[in-house]
Amino acid sequence: MSTHSMALRFTLTLLAAAITAVAAAQEAQRPWEGLFADISILDDMESAEWESTYEMLCELEQEPLDINTATREQLLQLPFLNDKQVEDIHIYIDRFGTMKSTGELAMITSLDYTTRCLLSYFVCCKEPESPAMPDWQKVMKYGRHSVTATANIPFYERRGDKEGYLGYPYRHSLRYRFHYSDRLKIGFLGAQDAGEPFFANKNGAGYDFYAFYAEAHRIGRLKTIVAGRYRASFGMGLVMSNDFSMGKLAALYALGQKGYGLRAHTSRSQANYLQGAAATVTLARGLDISALVSYRKTDATLNHGDSCIASLDTDGYHRTVSEMGKKNNTSETLAGAHLHFRRHGFHLGATGSFTSYSKDLAPATTPLYRRYYPSGNDFWNIGADYGYTGHLVSLHGETATGGCGAIATIHSLSLTPSSQWTLLAVQRFYGKKYYSMHANSLSEGGRVQNESGIYIGAQWQPLKRLRLTAYTDYAYFAGAKYQAQQASHAWDHLIQAQYDHRQLSVTARYRLKRREYDNTDATALATKTTHRARLSATLNRHSWRFTTTADAAHSSFEESSTGWMLTQQVGYRRRALQLNATLAYFHTDDNESRLYGYEPGTLYTFAYQAFAGEGFRYALTARADIASRITLIAHLATTDYLDRDHIASGLQQIDRSSKTDLELQLRWNF
Repeated sequence: MSTHSMALRFTLTLLAAAITAVAAAQEAQRPWEGLFADISILDDMESAEWESTYEMLCELEQEPLDINTATREQLLQLPFLNDKQVEDIHIYIDRFGTMKSTGELAMITSLDYTTRCLLSYFVCCKEPESPAMPDWQKVMKYGRHSVTATANIPFYERRGDKEGYLGYPYRHSLRYRFHYSDRLKIGFLGAQDAGEPFFANKNGAGYDFYAFYAEAHRIGRLKTIVAGRYRASFGMGLVMSNDFSMGKLAALYALGQKGYGLRAHTSRSQANYLQGAAATVTLARGLDISALVSYRKTDATLNHGDSCIASLDTDGYHRTVSEMGKKNNTSETLAGAHLHFRRHGFHLGATGSFTSYSKDLAPATTPLYRRYYPSGNDFWNIGADYGYTGHLVSLHGETATGGCGAIATIHSLSLTPSSQWTLLAVQRFYGKKYYSMHANSLSEGGRVQNESGIYIGAQWQPLKRLRLTAYTDYAYFAGAKYQAQQASHAWDHLIQAQYDHRQLSVTARYRLKRREYDNTDATALATKTTHRARLSATLNRHSWRFTTTADAAHSSFEESSTGWMLTQQVGYRRRALQLNATLAYFHTDDNESRLYGYEPGTLYTFAYQAFAGEGFRYALTARADIASRITLIAHLATTDYLDRDHIASGLQQIDRSSKTDLELQLRWNF
């Protein structure tokens, strides 16, 4: 019997044994992690901002929001809540007074069972307190500190570790956070990627990346104030949005809405944040104004004797001499404001921003898809957002323009004719000449530029335990795109069924995506068609959790590519101990049929992987909580390829067929 046949037989036997060996009713993995992974992996992790959102949810789980006093913007940070649900929560509290327990959420009809369960991880009910910030003695007495140290140890050597990288092969970070309820948060983060120098070169202060931040809420008329590194999102993201992109499945949960206000930047992500100060003040009932200023150093590739910017670099890597030479060689200054009025379900807002760079942006415009990229050093944008949130119908929209002289607009219409039905339609038009340096909204092409489209989605619950979800999204690109030198289009469809019965949850999903690209000779367009399917079953029994997943992908573009993967995850939780094990076998023809898998990892780390070729993935995560003050987590993972003798290329190349990483984390609460 061949090695591949033995590997396949072993995998199938193990999967079958795990399914039949199930025994009984406490979850070993937090349910919200599974939902978050489903939403993000569906969009192929095209936005690194998903990791920032995951970190925010991890922090909220440690210190939940007080649902009785949380602002609309704070609640809308939760990716599974929409504006109507937040409105209904506030109406309930205004009518019946403060909630005594989260069990009262069952009285709000727009919150289904799944949403209520998820909310219970991120909100709590507290006794009312004065709108003024307590004195510092009380804050220091009842505030809580946490220190988290994380290190990744690779059991392999990259080519760059021998020659090319300036630092050690270890990735590590240190995080400190102080919080007083959900009203005050202060902290810092120091982070280092593998290969970057530590206390050397341009990193004389130690870590390659630091983030300092402070955030406070509900101090009299001061609704929110942030200082240090922070994020800002207003309207539907056409002018200003430093938060995660509204993915297509996430759009159904949020009913096509956006706009989360101000929050601290606590992520390792070294892109898409601001640095300075910002505040939101309530001028009158329903009328808020936000103002923000920012100055930050940023990385760039320079040209013309280092006098102009060829491109802004956002990957945050400073491992080689070339990468280190780009570090902080440009500065960005930004000023902006947002005025917002909300009353009786109607809302109207206006956003303005001005951005200036220390050097001129001068991207190469010879490639047709770069023809309308922003150039110069001063950029301004203004936009108006508007809408209505009602019991059955909600309408939201934003229209923006700027120094580019072009227009971008997006509108969403959602209908909830009954508790079983949710319908959503989103129209967008982003002119090919439009740009905003901090725009981020629903798109197929990844940019708020050169795209128009229509999105239609629906959720239907025909039975108490059965939920059907579907969407279709059509996008048209009037100008050239990367790998498409003429007008092109894309069409994306998804259908999903989820069945929950007591301790059993089964999900089936199918996605069909078609998009036009240049053919091999770049003489005409050809259609790339990608099919993706997933069948997943999760069973919770006592302290055990078993999840079995089958994934398949087929891609055709002049040539065909097929891939499939079987994954078994087993979780165990007993008092202060948690264990999670993952075993997967994958087999794909090439990278075009790559598959994605999620596995539990350390705190603040969204552990997802992309798999191509043939091989196994093994992972084991162990967590121990000691006296509610100390948490120890270890995550050991191996990817073992059967079809190659080296992994990756260039300085990242590993001259062996497997790679093993150990991630260790220690968190101290006091």
